[in-house]
Amino acid sequence: MQILCKIAKGKAETHCGICGQGFIMFWDRQSRNERIAALHEIQEALRRHHRTSPGPEAHPAASFPVPDWNGSTGPDGVPISGTAPIWGI
Repeated sequence: MQILCKIAKGKAETHCGICGQGFIMFWDRQSRNERIAALHEIQEALRRHHRTSPGPEAHPAASFPVPDWNGSTGPDGVPISGTAPIWGI
């Protein structure tokens, strides 16, 4: 399962445990256990962003996929292929 995360301008669904930046998530409907596992993976990805910077600027300004996407991206850095709904991009 791949989740598309985007910095939240208002109400957030999850927050970075290091800097507190809020994010909204776009994903397909999954079971409760799959969502719990995905949230753990999202938190790990957010921590990895902080390898270069301690503040909110460590996170990508554009949407980013979790798990990391190694395939093609559009001009804005958003993955071209994946399971995120088109309206989430």
